[in-house]
Amino acid sequence: MASGVIVQHQHTRDFFSSVISDRDNPLLNLLTNSLVLHQIIPYLPISSLLNLAATSPSFRDLLLCRTPGAFRHLDLTRVKTAQFDLDGGIDHGGEIWRNVQVDENLTEDDFYSGPLRGIFQSIRRRDILHHVQTLVLDGLSVTAEFCNDILVDPTMRVRILSIRDVKNLNERKLMQSLRYACRSSRPDNTPRLKGLYVFGARDVPALTSSVLPRRPAAVQGGANISIGWNHKSQHALKESIQSEGDDWYHKKGRVINKHIADGWAETLLDCRDVIRFDSVLCTGPRHQNSAAFGKVPVRPGGTAPSESPWGVATFALGGCASCGSAPEGFTVYRDSPAEELPLLAPVPLHSSTIKAATCPKPTSGSETGKETHKFVPRCLECIRERYCFSCDQWWCESCYQVPSRQELNAQHHVHVASSQADGMADHELTAPEPSIIVKVRKGYCPSCYLRSTTERNPSG
Repeated sequence: MASGVIVQHQHTRDFFSSVISDRDNPLLNLLTNSLVLHQIIPYLPISSLLNLAATSPSFRDLLLCRTPGAFRHLDLTRVKTAQFDLDGGIDHGGEIWRNVQVDENLTEDDFYSGPLRGIFQSIRRRDILHHVQTLVLDGLSVTAEFCNDILVDPTMRVRILSIRDVKNLNERKLMQSLRYACRSSRPDNTPRLKGLYVFGARDVPALTSSVLPRRPAAVQGGANISIGWNHKSQHALKESIQSEGDDWYHKKGRVINKHIADGWAETLLDCRDVIRFDSVLCTGPRHQNSAAFGKVPVRPGGTAPSESPWGVATFALGGCASCGSAPEGFTVYRDSPAEELPLLAPVPLHSSTIKAATCPKPTSGSETGKETHKFVPRCLECIRERYCFSCDQWWCESCYQVPSRQELNAQHHVHVASSQADGMADHELTAPEPSIIVKVRKGYCPSCYLRSTTERNPSG
């Protein structure tokens, strides 16, 4: 009995001594400032936060009790146990493979989503999962069933989900889950998910000194110089990318490089008042959702036998090279309806709101609040033979009608328009009065086509 009392007093003494020592801890005093804490936390992986909380009762109380937003932003892309790698393999003896029990009852979803489900079970036991509002799973193994669980689980409060460049995702099933979650008869305040990054490429990871590999002393010297310059060039590349501004508003041309599966346009249409995506519907006059639909002549196009009345925008354009505008007008931040604004990369760190995810950053040198952010969202079919892939110029339907193949074949003399004074003679064929003007052919305007052919054949 006496020994038990002694042990209890010892534990009490240790507790109070740790509390007293924490009062003089400079890191604890710094993180007690809520402004500093909320600025630092999103940059720390969950393992670092849990390790810090385990160092003392004061840190545990600060991170797990007094700071509800400590786990608001959860990025699992750098967690080793979340990686899905078949090369190291599966335990063929029927033991545990990562976080999945490999047996005859294992389903395909259990297998491919096993690492993430194991992590979710762990943080759920720690009472952390329901605090997560921004979840980043880029590049991991994510199944449609796993995404559906995030959509329908009442204990989860994920508002922004990023699943760019993920593996083993059945997009058709994901579309069905999204459209069902956004149905008109859905329960009130559902779904909680408000933003989904799925079309773009995952964010470029931050470059730190840990990126530099350690070399033995024997290979130092010239090798270290090469590594150092490579590291500097990576930093310069990242800074130049950031200085260009946001996709859609500041970077013109192709924004979405991945293939858009059939059905995504209808999914965006059904979810447009509920869930926002990192792309928007194409506003070209060929589509029924366009403000210019039926107002300008449009030749039937498209390579698919049954063309959809809607399309997902994969290009961001400026104004037409002739009139400086577009038949449907521009998508303008602050002026266009909220459902027409795309989510912007990177995923916001310090907020989990759609307002933060759709707000473009001001470009360098511009005055805050006075810059106009606008673009024209188009799909590939709407700019086919209208857009130059080299100089990013394009010609709208009001200014230029693309000649059909029959018209081109029926004409023996075709005049290719050029804005250069001496380029006209180079492109003009023998026709004295040409009846057809072609501004873009095979993806190039005349000026860029001449430049490319000259570079390929300098002697010609």
